[in-house]
This record gives sequence, structure tokens and C-alpha cells, in this order.
Amino acid sequence: MRNTETIVSPVVEAWATYRTTSAADWPARRLLRAKGDSRVSVVLPARNEEATVGAIVSTIREHLMDRVALVDELIVVDSRSTDRTAQVARAAGAEVVSQDAMTRGLPRLTGKGDALWAGLAAAEGDVVAFVDADLREFRPHFVTGLIGPLLTDPSVDFVKGFYHRPLVGTAGVEADGGGRVTELMARPLLNLFWPELAGFVQPLAGEYAGRRDVLERVPFVSGYGVETAMLIDLLDLVGLDALAQVDLGERKHRHQDTAALGRMSAQIMLTAWSRLQRRGWAAPGAFPAELLTQFRRGGSEALPNLEREIVVTDVSIEERPPLAELRHRVPRRRMAAA
Repeated sequence: MRNTETIVSPVVEAWATYRTTSAADWPARRLLRAKGDSRVSVVLPARNEEATVGAIVSTIREHLMDRVALVDELIVVDSRSTDRTAQVARAAGAEVVSQDAMTRGLPRLTGKGDALWAGLAAAEGDVVAFVDADLREFRPHFVTGLIGPLLTDPSVDFVKGFYHRPLVGTAGVEADGGGRVTELMARPLLNLFWPELAGFVQPLAGEYAGRRDVLERVPFVSGYGVETAMLIDLLDLVGLDALAQVDLGERKHRHQDTAALGRMSAQIMLTAWSRLQRRGWAAPGAFPAELLTQFRRGGSEALPNLEREIVVTDVSIEERPPLAELRHRVPRRRMAAA
């Protein structure tokens, strides 16, 4: 008879116990003493985030650059914004670089992953932290929590944030309802094929930090699969013990509709497929479909028997190769100011 008792993997339990900390464990002044000669960069990829980017930049500059000289450079990557993101970020005290300027001469890619790659190329720190630019009620511990393990423990190469993500709906607030793609798709997928990563509370979190020399050795997927690919690739590159996570408390940001989450999920699935092929776990000559068909109620082109429009989206992914392989082709940062 099959044993139906379920237990946590000893590897996952041990890792989660040993490699999980709280942002409260890493006060800024303690980290300043531990920093030594290391340089710290904070990078915000931003596309049409004029409503939130200024407050984030101002908070980091005031608390972690002016009051305590913990962060050495603060960079906002303008990812083809059509609003005043670049102007607001610059006025708040960030150095703003253009995604397209940083990747000039390379194939044009779209999506968050390419903006992150451009930010890594622009940054000069030994430790680089990435923070999404759509956060509301941002606090300095989002940065100190991420860089704390890296500045105090040389065996840690990468730190992922996790948090409560409240989802505000018509029925009220669901305290942890914001991680829908994680719970419905990403977590089951990772548990199935990469069970060593099962201990990450939020594998798709947009806040994370790493050592430059490690981040430069992994590719960046151009779309919404960038966080999934990064975890899988870093697991292969440095091993589970070099990865850590930190509790950042609560994260407030805007939420996308269900159709958008479906497109995100499709890109994450394609990203996982590409990694399975590299491991030889998927047929090397097989290529999954890259068009996602969805339905939208009403609309001028609604089909009569469906009363819905058919919407087809290209969810294909591309990858920017590891920065270490293209460093000689990246322009100087001062030439890439937005």
C-alpha cells in the first residue's frame, strides 16, 4: 500500500530554516559596519511608473544614501516609458539610464528581463539589488533586508525577498491573495521539476539581490519568465546553499487582471520548458506553441455564437546572454542616460 503520509523534504526544511531571515535582522548601521570596501547598487526597472517611482527613489536616497552611506548608486532603468517616469526619477535623486541605450547594437528585446539586464550592465556595485518600481508605501528595509545576508555572509550569492501581498477585491481584502500566478502555476511547476526550490516562499518576487560576478554569469529572459529562469539557473550555477530568502513584511502594488496573469503564466511555462530542454528532460527538437488564445467578452469583433472576441497573444520568450559574455559590447553608463 502506498504511504500517504506527507512530510517536508529534509533538504527543503533544512534550507528554509538555515537560509531564511527577516528584514528586521539587518539594520542599516550594522550593515554599514559589515560593508567594508564593497559597493552596493540598487536598480529599479521602470516602465510608466511615474506615480510610484519618485517616492521609492526618495526613500532610498534619504535613508540609505544621505543618512547612512550604505547604498553607493541608485539607478532607474527607463524601459521605454511614455509618461514622466524618467523625469520624476531623476528629480527624486536617481541616475536614469535608457534600456535601449544600454543595449544599443544588440538585438532589440522587450519586457522586464531586458530592463534588468540593462540595469546590471549600468551598475558598478559588487552587490546589486533589484526593486520593482510600482511599490506603494515603500520602506528602506526592502533594500537592507535583501543585501544583509550578502554583506555579512560570503557563502551567500543571491537573496530573494518574500512578503504578504494583500489583494483588494469587492468582497474585501485577502491578506495573501496577491500571489495568484505563484500559487496556481509557478509553485506547482517548480515543485514538480525543481523540488530543491520548493522552500522559496515567493519564487516570482520582484525584489532580490546578488553578487555582481554571479549575476553576470546567468542569462536574463526577456519577459515575465525572468525570475523563474534566474532561480533555476542560479541553482545550477552555485547550488541551493548559496541562495537565501528574507521576509520583507508586506508588499503593496497594483494588481493585474486575470487575462494578464494568464499571459504571464504562459511565458513562465515556456521559460521552464527551455530549462527542461537544456537538462535533456524535454525533447530537444520539439518547440511548444508560442501563441496564447484568450477570450474577451463583448467588443466590436465579438463572434456571434460566442459573444466574445478571440484575442491571440505572442507569448514567446527570448534571452539576453550572460552579461559577462557581452561586456565588451555594452556602452559606458554616462552615454546611456535617459
